[in-house]
Amino acid sequence: MSINILENFLPENTLPFLKIWFSEYHCHLKITKNRNSKLGDYRKLPDKTHQITINGTLEPQLFFFVLTHELAHLLAFEKYGRKISPHGEEWKSTFREMLIESIEVYKEDLKPIIKKFSKSPKANFMASPELVKYFHKDEEGLSFVEDLEIGTQFMFKEETYIIKEKIKKRYLCKNLSSNREYLFKSVAKVQKL
Repeated sequence: MSINILENFLPENTLPFLKIWFSEYHCHLKITKNRNSKLGDYRKLPDKTHQITINGTLEPQLFFFVLTHELAHLLAFEKYGRKISPHGEEWKSTFREMLIESIEVYKEDLKPIIKKFSKSPKANFMASPELVKYFHKDEEGLSFVEDLEIGTQFMFKEETYIIKEKIKKRYLCKNLSSNREYLFKSVAKVQKL
């Protein structure tokens, strides 16, 4: 992929960081359609090159964040060997350093969230409620479960639920058609009824 095409997906001033991080490695970067199951992934190919895929529908700052996450896998595996845990201490340390190194790329209101996240990077973007809320704050017609009152009904994946109670950081909700109960993360995006 050419740098000119990649620039269309990134915030300004990111190329110097990518040149440093990518410079020693042959990496295939693929921009994909939206995938609900993941935002990006990394793998080492049989020919010893690397492949990173990123959802092309991501907002530029989130695209760069996810790209940094995936590049941290490449750099950690190359530095520490293939036997490390994919999201273990070596990856966390690498990702943390990359986030702090590139903090200037992010918008001012996002910088404190990135700094806080970098103290203990999580494997999954959804594990950081602050990041999820930041990048999904403007989705019309959707609310976060935590912003709804107990007893509120909502739609999720074409099913109707009611919020019964909060249990620690999650919400116990009842599916009104099956009467089964489910735990929802506080930042689950739902349509209030």
